[in-house]
Amino acid sequence: MAKKQVRDDAVQERDFFADVMAVVRQIPRGRVTSYGAIAKYLGAARSARIVGYCMNNSHTVRPAVPAHRVVNSAGILSGKHHFGPDDRMRKLLEKEGIRVKDDQVIDFAARFWDPLAELAL
Repeated sequence: MAKKQVRDDAVQERDFFADVMAVVRQIPRGRVTSYGAIAKYLGAARSARIVGYCMNNSHTVRPAVPAHRVVNSAGILSGKHHFGPDDRMRKLLEKEGIRVKDDQVIDFAARFWDPLAELAL
């Protein structure tokens, strides 16, 4: 009977939350990305909502995660209520030079950071 061979490239268990945090930490100042772009980069294109759940809990991890740089696919600050009062998400973005009007990133396409294009898989 032949021995079973273990493949070196066997699928490893992944921590999706940690993977999301690792991607978000790489978003440069003055740029934004979307929940869906992060999910697609991680090979889970239909998991944008789960990326959103990860962002909701990002304040619990260290080192810090710039979750304010993650918006929805239209550039809307859909997670702003998780940042507390006084439009904190908008203020954080504006501090980085991103203009926001009516809770939407102005010139979203120019500010968009696509992890598929920017990061090596």
